[in-house]
Amino acid sequence: MPADPALRRERFGWYSYDWAMSVFNTSVTTVFLGPYLTAVAEDGAGPDGRLDLLGLSIPPGSWFSYVLSVSVLLQVLVLPLTGAVADRTGRKREMLAGATALGALATTGLFFVADGRWLLGAVLFALANIAFGAATVVYYSWLPDLAGPDERDLVSSRGWAFGYVGGALLLAVHLGLVLGAPSLGLTTGEAVRICLATAGLWWGGFTVFTVSRLRNRPVRDVDAVRSRTGFRQLATTLREMRAFPLTLWFLGAYLLFNDGVQTVISLSATYAVEELGLEQSVLTGAILMVQVVAIAGALALGRLAARYGAKRVVLGSLLAWIGVLVAAFFLEAGAVGQFYALAAVIGLVQGGTQALSRSLFSQLIPLGKEAEYYGFYEISDRGTSWLGPLAFGLTYQLTGSYRYAIVSLVVFFVAGFVALAALPIRRAVLAAGNTPPERL
Repeated sequence: MPADPALRRERFGWYSYDWAMSVFNTSVTTVFLGPYLTAVAEDGAGPDGRLDLLGLSIPPGSWFSYVLSVSVLLQVLVLPLTGAVADRTGRKREMLAGATALGALATTGLFFVADGRWLLGAVLFALANIAFGAATVVYYSWLPDLAGPDERDLVSSRGWAFGYVGGALLLAVHLGLVLGAPSLGLTTGEAVRICLATAGLWWGGFTVFTVSRLRNRPVRDVDAVRSRTGFRQLATTLREMRAFPLTLWFLGAYLLFNDGVQTVISLSATYAVEELGLEQSVLTGAILMVQVVAIAGALALGRLAARYGAKRVVLGSLLAWIGVLVAAFFLEAGAVGQFYALAAVIGLVQGGTQALSRSLFSQLIPLGKEAEYYGFYEISDRGTSWLGPLAFGLTYQLTGSYRYAIVSLVVFFVAGFVALAALPIRRAVLAAGNTPPERL
């Protein structure tokens, strides 16, 4: 049945947050900040060419990866607590607005990271990344409120598609600014600083629209209302999670295959440059193409899930990921066309895999615990993202081949596929006290 006007209005507001926040992932974390902060760290290095922090000697080339790792570690501590507070208080609009304001301001402040201010850049990015994770937990927890069991796959996929549209649009503007910087009288560094600042303004500005459309719901878990603090609520949830082993089973499966997804995304550029010998312009074009193709991919897989069930579609997408890695092993050096074809396949399955995993997990959450459980879901997304890069690095160290390193990631998709295929998903939904959708 069609949604009523008030619900459609709120859903559109929810979609708009994917549009708002995706630019942080694309323009800031994936494309611009890593190389730029490394360059700033090199400018601020001492006579020995290294950074001095609390008596530690750090090579500038490692600085961004260390900052990213620390911010992810802090997220592991912050995200479950954020979810507990959101479920206990029911003030999700205020929490989403507050976390986004902090993250957007910190991101905009990256404009002032120049002239060797590598420590300022690290602090601002860590704040922004932690706030981004906290806002994401609260944002995800609205999904069960906005869609019934049979609608969540499509609603989640639409939100993900909105995100790809927003990320691709601003990234295209940013790439044009950086490439055209000399003609505008700007240095490349100045152009990158403008890109980082405008990403923060985009994120914060569009969230104002999101918050104006979304509304809080009454707290449905009576025990959560009685809890005095978020810490006590979190401790209660951790004890209760043992009563839902099938939900934990899904989190384990998601941990495995999503680690493979994130590693392919983050290390495909390294593989393209070091093994295939491709130019930066080729990588830039591939990044934009993946963003655009992923829009159609997220929507298409959402519709397939409505017909065949989210679990089957996710399993099919994992087979496609395995095919991508096997094909990457056989790519010829310098073969731009082959690389673009593979990037197009990644775009088709990337958004759908993540969007349907998000909606499928929503079916496995006990009533009133949405934000808390999505906090643990985000930990599975972010807190274990070192496993895939570790496997990639160790394989390269042992074999000296990037081809063997990239194909080693197949193990994450195979293990995740087996774990998800063996999960009795309908029984898991019922065990969580929810009504299963017609197709799972």
